[in-house]
Formats: sequence, C-alpha cells, structure tokens
Amino acid sequence: MAYPLAGLKVLDMSRVLAGPFAGRMLGDLGADVLKVEPPAGDLTRLWGAVIGGVPGYYHQQNVGKRNICVDLAKPEGVALIKRLAQVADLVIENFRPGVMARLGLGYDVLKAEREDIVLLSISGFGQQGPEAHRPAYAAAIHAEAGLVQRQAREGRPPADIQMSVADTNASLHGLVAALAALLMRDRTGLGQHIDIAMLDAMLVTDDQLHYGLENSRDTAPSLSDIWATAAGDVLIAGDFRHIWRQLATKMGVADPTPPDAPLADKIRLRRQAAATFFAGLATKEQVREAMEAMNLAWGEVRDSATVQDSLTVRQRGTIAAIDDRAGGTRPIVQSPYRFSNAEAGVRGVAPHRGEHNAEALMDWLGCGEDEIARWHAIGVLLTDTNSS
Repeated sequence: MAYPLAGLKVLDMSRVLAGPFAGRMLGDLGADVLKVEPPAGDLTRLWGAVIGGVPGYYHQQNVGKRNICVDLAKPEGVALIKRLAQVADLVIENFRPGVMARLGLGYDVLKAEREDIVLLSISGFGQQGPEAHRPAYAAAIHAEAGLVQRQAREGRPPADIQMSVADTNASLHGLVAALAALLMRDRTGLGQHIDIAMLDAMLVTDDQLHYGLENSRDTAPSLSDIWATAAGDVLIAGDFRHIWRQLATKMGVADPTPPDAPLADKIRLRRQAAATFFAGLATKEQVREAMEAMNLAWGEVRDSATVQDSLTVRQRGTIAAIDDRAGGTRPIVQSPYRFSNAEAGVRGVAPHRGEHNAEALMDWLGCGEDEIARWHAIGVLLTDTNSS
C-alpha cells in the first residue's frame, strides 16, 4: 500500500515541539521531511535517554526525517535555504515572529522564489498584534489559556500539566491547515502563509472553556473520581449519581442512608459504600468484570512506564520497537492514523545533526560533491563530527 503523502517535500526549519511534531506526522504519512538544524543543535537534544547518540525527546519528534545542519548566520546558508524552498511543497517554522524576515527568509522572499509555496508559521501569540513579540513555550500558553488555574482543586495551588498540549494542539491544527492549503493549491495554484497562534489553538480545542466564558461553571459535569481497588487505582468517568445507581442495581450494593437523611449525609455515606465495594475488588480481572457489568467508562491509573502493557496498545502496535542506532531497539509511539487502503507509520530512525547533508542536497537540488564539499569547507554545512 502507498503512503498518502508520498512525494511531498517538507522543509522543516522548526525546533523543539510545535513545528517538529507536525513534521513528524507528515513524515509518518509518507512525506520527505528535511529537518534544517542550527549549528547549536535542536534544544531537544538535551532531553531524554541518549541511545546511539540520539536523545529520547529528539528521537520521538524526529524519527523518519532527513537532516541537514546549516549556519543561517552566513549569507551562503540563507541562499541554500532559498534554493531548497524553491523545490519544497511546504516550509514549517516556529521562530518568534520577525525572525524569518530578519534572516532574509520571510514569506515575501520565499514566495518570490516559488509563487505557490505554502509556509506554516507557528508562534505563541500570532504573527502580528500587541503580543506577537512574546516568547512562548507550552507552559506559558497553558497559563494564558486558563488551564493552569483550572488545575487548582480543593484548595490546591494552580499547577501546570506534565504534557505540552499547547504545542501539540498548535502543531496538529497547523498540520490540518497545511494540508488544506496544499489541497487548495492543487485546485487554484495559490500558495499560502499560514499563521497559527498557540493561544488560538489551545482555546479552540478546550471543550471546557465555554463554562468560563458564559459564567456557567455550576452547570459543568463534576470531575471524574479515582477509586482505590486492591489491584490498583481506577478512574471512573461520569457523575457519581449514575455510578451509584449502577452499584445499587447491578452489583447489589445496599443503600446505607435512611430515607430522611440530609443530602450531604446521603452523598457521604453512599460514597463510603462505593469506596468499600471498589476496595474489595482483589484482581484486575474482578475490576474489569465489575466495570463491564455496570457498563461504566473506566481506566487503570497507569504510570507512563506501563502504558505499553495496555491490551489495546499491544494489539494495535501503538508503541513499536525500532533501530536504536546502537545495535538494539528502542520504543517509539506510532502515529495514530490507520487507513483501509494506505500505509502510515515510522519509516526510519531519528537523524544525527547534518547526517544527510550530501544525500538530501543531491536528491533535492542535484548538487555535486564539489559544491557540497565547498559548503562544508566554509562552514555553511556542518555535521556532528566537524562541529563538535
């Protein structure tokens, strides 16, 4: 089966997560993604277990890409990127607004090189406006979007979440916009500059935001509870009133409250009875049987290290083992796309910095060995070996 985006050329000038994640998904769908890395390296090369010279975070977001290392402080480096943009279908960048223009690679410049170029720009607060200049990582957007404050519960202080959801939201919305722009280009011949703000993407993806905007938090469903069993904690999704009805009607749990008990006492005593029932479930099989009997949506409260033990994860091959570049394998989470008549998934290892300087420039631009050697000699192209 063919990959849906086979033949698409993507020039990925982004770093860390918001841009690279989009490039990673495009690569899993078959695109030829060429990552342009600066001489200092992507910041994610500092994070995660280093196996085969590749750190874990960088590995997760850059598998299957090819890599060239270009010094954009040199005019020849900027000229090289312009040439690559001439043959690219899509360029991805997540610099702070204005940086691409200062480098001499703004949309107007790239459009002059290729009229129908599609440029995807991801930033914290958009390309223009009163806060466009602000640096942004996911945590800052979580705070601005109200997510950090919402995490406060029962007197706890506000707290961030341990997932860069603002980055991945922006990346996926950018991916949708980029594919839409490419489809439109096929119909009209028009290129696009796509302006994705992480704050916009975070807000539009937030299904709880309207309660705050409309001052209707009292109408929101309650947070799901976590219950202790002898086989480990489980989260049961849904209102406790429904859970109690299922316990009483399906599992025969007796109501410990007299008919005339105050509401607060009813809630307290019924929750105690529920806790006692769940604590009596001794094995995972008993937990599963009880939840199925009550037709409840539930989940084991897993540590990340045990996610690969999930029956579904195993059956779907969600976490695959790929070459670790050190004689073994390492885990990688596959993209979630499953097609009936197309292929998708990781197609290679994560590249070293500058690993494909020669290969990619020969493929994309038809460059000769002498030209590539000259760029190396003057420091426009670098590799892990000659820049360390």
